Amino acid sequence: MKDHILRSFSYIFHPIIMPLLGVIFYFSKTRRYIPESIVEAKVFSILILTVVLPILLYFLLKTLKKITGPNLETVQERVLPLLISCGVTLLILFRVFPITEIEELYFFFLAVLISTMSCLILAKLGFKASIHMLGCSGFLMFVIALSLHFKINFNGTIALMSIISGAVATSRLHMKAHTVPELIIGILLGMIPQLILLNYWL
Repeated sequence: MKDHILRSFSYIFHPIIMPLLGVIFYFSKTRRYIPESIVEAKVFSILILTVVLPILLYFLLKTLKKITGPNLETVQERVLPLLISCGVTLLILFRVFPITEIEELYFFFLAVLISTMSCLILAKLGFKASIHMLGCSGFLMFVIALSLHFKINFNGTIALMSIISGAVATSRLHMKAHTVPELIIGILLGMIPQLILLNYWL
């Protein structure tokens, strides 16, 4: 029972859902007026590009035997999915959230791109940083930034996300998917780009 609960955190809070959570959270909390039709179109676009497309690509890569499973256990398996993820994020920056439309989400995804590229470089160098922790910490930092930006108390969400991040880290250790240094580097890769880019929109 304990094993199933711990493993579930890795699947429920998979990194592919974090960009979508960031977009949904932003639109649910922003004080700007954005027509509902635009919000729905943006959320649907992100759902397709960051959730549906990666799932389809996963099955394609598995069929082609480029990867062996969803955990991307070897460093070599990570390179192509991370490269594809960088391409998808670039598409989002140019087509879905250009800087001229919604500045906060543009810089959120720019930070996601920097984090993913950093993870890709480390993979090429033979280091397996935790993508799960990268996603959790990046989203957490974005929530903190929005709390400061809109001057709204998001302490409940921040506390909950901190607990979830801890649970995901425990899950990854329990599954022997990562070591502690790999988790720490993942956290830093997720948070630091978001933190640095605050200077441009906060």
